[in-house]
Amino acid sequence: MSPAEKLELVSGLTRAARDFCLAGIRLRHPGASDDEVRIRFALITLGSELTAKAYPEAAGLLEQAS
Repeated sequence: MSPAEKLELVSGLTRAARDFCLAGIRLRHPGASDDEVRIRFALITLGSELTAKAYPEAAGLLEQAS
């Protein structure tokens, strides 16, 4: 495989993993807004400390998640 092909493969797998994660969030939280889904995704991928710094407006959601 060429480096470009490897990069394309890894990029596709990363997108698929992100899409599966977002689908899982939407399944567990069917009434969640797009903003809430984005913040819940950040919690999973970044952790609570970095998410709190990136999304200070989400303090209430962060408290519920802990």
